[in-house]
Amino acid sequence: MLLNCHSFFSLRYGTIPEESLLELAQQNGYRCLALTDINNTSGCLNFVRMAPRYGIRPVLGIDFRSGIRSKYVALARNNQGFQELNRYLSEHLHHKKEILDQAPPFANAVVIYPFETLLDTEKNQFLDHEYIGISSQDLLKVRFSRLYQHQDRFVILQPVSFRHKKDFNTHRLLRAIDENTMLQKLTVFDVANENEQMLPIEELKARFKDYPNLIYNTEKLLESCEIHFAFGEGRQHQNLKVYGKSAQEDYEKLRSLSYNALGYRYGTGVDDRILDRIAMELDLIRQQDFVPFFLVNHDIVSYASHKDYYYVGRGSGANSIVAYLLNITNVDPIELDLYFERFMNLYRKNPPDFDIDFSWKDRDDITRYIFEKYGKNNQAALLATYNTFQHSAAVRELGKVFGLPTHEIDALSDKKFDPAKLDDLSKLVLRYARYLQDNNQPNHLSIHAGGVLITEKPIHYFSATDLPPKGYPTTQFDMVIAEDVGLYKYDILSQRGLAKIKDTLEVIRYNRPEAPAIDIHDVKKFKVDPNINALIRQASCIGCFYVESPAMRMLLKKLEVDTYLGLVAASSIIRPGVAKSGMMRAYILRHRFPERRLDAPPELLRLMEDTYGVMVYQEDVIKVAHYYAGLTLAEADVIRRGMSGKFRGRAEFEMVQTKFFENCQHKGYDPVQTQQIWDQIASFAGYAFAKGHSASYAVESYQSLFLKTYYPLEYMVATLNNGGGFYSQELYIHEARMRGAQIQAPCINHSEAETCIAGTTIYLGLQMLHQLELRTIQQLLQARQQEGPFSSLNDFLDRVPISIEQLTILIRIDAFRFTGIDKKTLLWKATFRLNKSPNKTPQKQLFQNQVKDYKLPQFQETFIDNAFDQIELLGFPLCSPFELSQEPIPPGVMSSQIHEFINLPVTQYGYLVTVKNTRTNKGETMQFGTFVDQNGDFIDTVHFPPIVKKFKLTGRGLYKIQGKVTEEFGFLSLEVSAVERLDMVSRV
Repeated sequence: MLLNCHSFFSLRYGTIPEESLLELAQQNGYRCLALTDINNTSGCLNFVRMAPRYGIRPVLGIDFRSGIRSKYVALARNNQGFQELNRYLSEHLHHKKEILDQAPPFANAVVIYPFETLLDTEKNQFLDHEYIGISSQDLLKVRFSRLYQHQDRFVILQPVSFRHKKDFNTHRLLRAIDENTMLQKLTVFDVANENEQMLPIEELKARFKDYPNLIYNTEKLLESCEIHFAFGEGRQHQNLKVYGKSAQEDYEKLRSLSYNALGYRYGTGVDDRILDRIAMELDLIRQQDFVPFFLVNHDIVSYASHKDYYYVGRGSGANSIVAYLLNITNVDPIELDLYFERFMNLYRKNPPDFDIDFSWKDRDDITRYIFEKYGKNNQAALLATYNTFQHSAAVRELGKVFGLPTHEIDALSDKKFDPAKLDDLSKLVLRYARYLQDNNQPNHLSIHAGGVLITEKPIHYFSATDLPPKGYPTTQFDMVIAEDVGLYKYDILSQRGLAKIKDTLEVIRYNRPEAPAIDIHDVKKFKVDPNINALIRQASCIGCFYVESPAMRMLLKKLEVDTYLGLVAASSIIRPGVAKSGMMRAYILRHRFPERRLDAPPELLRLMEDTYGVMVYQEDVIKVAHYYAGLTLAEADVIRRGMSGKFRGRAEFEMVQTKFFENCQHKGYDPVQTQQIWDQIASFAGYAFAKGHSASYAVESYQSLFLKTYYPLEYMVATLNNGGGFYSQELYIHEARMRGAQIQAPCINHSEAETCIAGTTIYLGLQMLHQLELRTIQQLLQARQQEGPFSSLNDFLDRVPISIEQLTILIRIDAFRFTGIDKKTLLWKATFRLNKSPNKTPQKQLFQNQVKDYKLPQFQETFIDNAFDQIELLGFPLCSPFELSQEPIPPGVMSSQIHEFINLPVTQYGYLVTVKNTRTNKGETMQFGTFVDQNGDFIDTVHFPPIVKKFKLTGRGLYKIQGKVTEEFGFLSLEVSAVERLDMVSRV
């Protein structure tokens, strides 16, 4: 009876989650319900998935609107009709077309024109699939309308958008947000009617009792509509089913590619274990119908290799030897004894997972290639994500709607207010912000970080698509629903670490042409290189992928990591959940003190001997659930997925959780031990890596570490040109200097747009000057390329069109230092020259113009002036920050000496690099600081809550740090008792 129901995916309009809508319909006696969100299909598949749980037969449609005004509601008679509607809506969304008054002649969908809408048109002829929607409010008018003659076309159209008054109030706020106006300026034409609430079915029928034919038409129409998608156990995957001409040809191709690569990957070391693993995997891949999935991924990485694009294949797919042989990953699952069942097994219903990282410079071309090859028949799309209202965004939007001043909105957003002093409007803002947040209210759709769908059926079979700025069709549902219906994404991601590797190799070829050829993929050699492993043991990994952060430096030292396998483990142990659960500490203890390995329950030690009975990888969740608790592999995988948070709370997860405890009780395990093991799973499974994923990260780390070990300056140049990494660019410049580089400020004759190197001299790139325009850089470089280096300021001005503001930046950074003229004199000369004759497009002169040279007084140029110019233009000084202390730095203990002061109080002086805020179990703030001392070595500090409250770290600068030297597993840090910021020199 309800043909026009809106969920909260009627963005900035509706307020009801799909499941709440179904629950409400069940409570009110309905057995069939149509979801018709406004110009959106985000909720459709999940609505169909959950409907049977509430005894509801689902119908899908779309409320086509122009602004808030409904033009018509269209319902799909079947799946083909849903595809028609999606295709039609997508056409309008892609090209930003206005929804027309007249619907097209859908073959498998019906169209319902609201009675009020038709009154504003001259339409008086109706096709078989067209109906007139009558609400209870329309009943008084309908008898006297020209449309009364079409009673056979009448159906009930009673919109549902709200559950109660609070939902309606929220709707008004959402409309004001959408209109970017204050609440008081909304008119009745900007919002829905408050009566768009669900009536019990008997009450709805009672309202139309005088029109029994209308009730009959509505029921008959609903009966004619049926939609079906398979979910859960019964679903088949909906990805591309055939890669080539036939399934058999695809399998032969995959088999051939695998066996032909044996020589490259294993040389003469091929044995039965390898051959058996290949045969097992190929058989399972074929049974699961994932042959095309492997071939598409192989095609993508083959294109990348052809284009000389660097990539890393990771995710649980790295557990597959077939993926290793096809060069999708660079991880040998035989070497690491990777658990293939984590990636694929007969009972796992969710998809295999390849995450392929490309350089941030290359990914766009990879995406283009995928859509050009696989998207021609509307079979490729990007995945969406839902951006929901979080506290800060909700408060800011609502604050504007209620007309609060900016400073009050800021205070509410940052939670810096006294609740007792809030006025009624501020309380309303907070109340409705919390309501939006608790309701998981979608604000707008965005694009998944890297998810791409390649489907067998056209994508509009499942969803309408948007066309965001990236220019590729994007679904209106997210990855969770995609997986539910059998659409398995290809993860095409980007990261800067790969660009650093590629760029370093180019810099080496330019700066050190005599260097031997480098095979950056020869990771087996890197793994056993003592110099590389020494760098890891020393935790001297600044700039290197995934191993440079303070937390990782600490872990590497505590674990004394100096092997590839050790780095693989560290890559997963560092994840938040492992540390939170106490498993990080347990692992370190058992690693350093073998006798502590007996602390592990014997059953777990047998399952996870290589990690000392500690759950470190996602596979460990499956192993414990399957072998320890006796769950099936399918049930074990439900636990692994459920712990991610996206699936927690689903009925299937709750059932498996109950069975976990029941099985453990039946096996006679100690209930306390069972609870502890479950708590460990719960605390880390959503954050831990698959072992193959960690191994992939470790491979990239070794590639970075090789370059850092043997070509440190070139590697730091590439790091700077790719936006740095965990730290600011200042620290990477510091690291280059520590490795022997001479750092030069940007220079008009030596610098490029990016940072460059000549021998051991590094010239910072012109693009590092914050206010220097790209056009200025391009014109400068073009002039230098055409006619060679500049000989003087006048020569520069004769050849480069530039404003006095842009020229001032170059002079202040001392980019004309080759002239031997001080900056102040240059500024005077530049001002005189450009004020007298503005520098437009220079004309090539046959003879050099003579410029009158005025005699100027002798200017004083100070070291302090230069440093402050650098801070303003680059963001940091190029000298040691300790040279900018107002007072001489007193003697203090250097980091190289603190091992002599364990458990003793010391005073250190450091320049703040970074600080990490975290919370204790009591919710109090504590901090971990990273400083460098005068020798350039790191100082690691711990600030407990009382110290954080008393002594603030107020941003970058020099600090006097007092505390006690502590040692844990060989890692030394300073437990701070007091910290004081030192005064810096001021510019006169």
